[in-house]
Amino acid sequence: MTEKAGEIAGRIWNALNGSEGMTLKEIKTAAKLKEKELYLGLGWLLREDKIYSFDAEGEETFALK
Repeated sequence: MTEKAGEIAGRIWNALNGSEGMTLKEIKTAAKLKEKELYLGLGWLLREDKIYSFDAEGEETFALK
């Protein structure tokens, strides 16, 4: 499971790389993830302090640190 979480986190990181930030829906689409995978990868990246979240026009948005 750890290996899969790391792979998913990498896909999310690649999707966010070069962007100002993306919503959950945008990340899910760009990284081609299922909802459960999305949250697993986001949790990994948040725990590793690689991303942060902020509110953009009422939507939870994530960006690389």
